[in-house]
Amino acid sequence: MASNVPLRNLLSLVQNRSLKTSTVPPNTSSPSSFTVQYLLSSPGLHLESVHSVSQKLRIDESDLQNPHYVIGFLKAHDFKDAHIAKLIHKWPAVLHCKVEHNLKPKFEFFIENGFVGEILPELIVSNPDVLRRALDSRIIPCFELLKSVLGCSEKAASAFKRCSVSMMSAMEPNIDLLIKEGVPVDRIAKLIMLQPRTIQQKHQRMVYAVKALKDLEIDSKTTVFIHALRVMLQMSESTWNKKVEVLKSLGWTEEEILQAFKRCPFCFTCSEEKIRSVVDFLVNTLKMELRTVIGRPEFLMLSVDKRIRPRYNVLKILESKKLVIGKKNMKQLLTMRENNFFQNYVIKYADKVPGLLEAYEVLPKQ
Repeated sequence: MASNVPLRNLLSLVQNRSLKTSTVPPNTSSPSSFTVQYLLSSPGLHLESVHSVSQKLRIDESDLQNPHYVIGFLKAHDFKDAHIAKLIHKWPAVLHCKVEHNLKPKFEFFIENGFVGEILPELIVSNPDVLRRALDSRIIPCFELLKSVLGCSEKAASAFKRCSVSMMSAMEPNIDLLIKEGVPVDRIAKLIMLQPRTIQQKHQRMVYAVKALKDLEIDSKTTVFIHALRVMLQMSESTWNKKVEVLKSLGWTEEEILQAFKRCPFCFTCSEEKIRSVVDFLVNTLKMELRTVIGRPEFLMLSVDKRIRPRYNVLKILESKKLVIGKKNMKQLLTMRENNFFQNYVIKYADKVPGLLEAYEVLPKQ
């Protein structure tokens, strides 16, 4: 595919750019110097990025046809200047790709399978790994496996954008393991759609996580199993043990900790520091009983500064002004939707209580 810009015009542009850029020497005798000047003429690249890319790429002054051809091919497939700049920054060697033998067959496959319009540049820029992998032995099997589980090309395309093709070999044995352990295919599909790279963990890691959940007696047919699996795969055994020890130090028994994980697996994604700060505020400031906190492990995921303290401040002020009669159920107030709390406890009384908005500190998202 011929470019719209004649080669001599490109060279002229390179020379003009080099004269205007004081940090790039005009001498084009060395390959690295010419590479920098060529990249300066490429769409959207900033100088800092140019120098970074030039350390990983060499462009020969006597052979500009291929990189020029690559850029023209990308533009013909809806790549904007910003797309091309990001792609070159992430994988400079794209400029050395052979269009006919590498790019064109892969682009045709993607287009045939739903990557059309802006979706195609988004796929390539977010995951340039697909251009480095073999079409027949890696890309097609990966895509077909996703489609067989997810049921259609559209969903497969959505998941494929967030997959690592280089880790495709782990996907099939992991799916087979989950099916063997009784996880329904629709749950596996949900896992892939939520976080496709979870299914691409090393197989031994997946075996370990599934066994751990079985030992905790979490039913593989439930949605909780999928959530727990995601969390378990994110953590090393040492990280798990640290969080268990923190909760024990706060008065939780091991049985209570395991029950909390089974009820709300994502509470274990909180850092040890956050766990301590939430429990401390709930128990020592709100005077909430520890058994109440243990029974609502989702509280651990709330932000002290953005959710718990602002609502507590508002309630204290309203009680002091006798605008709220009787002790309100703090459990309900903490889990109430942001807009509902804001409307019913802040806006409703803002005219009567100067400074109430300031006490609340956090305004709801529009």
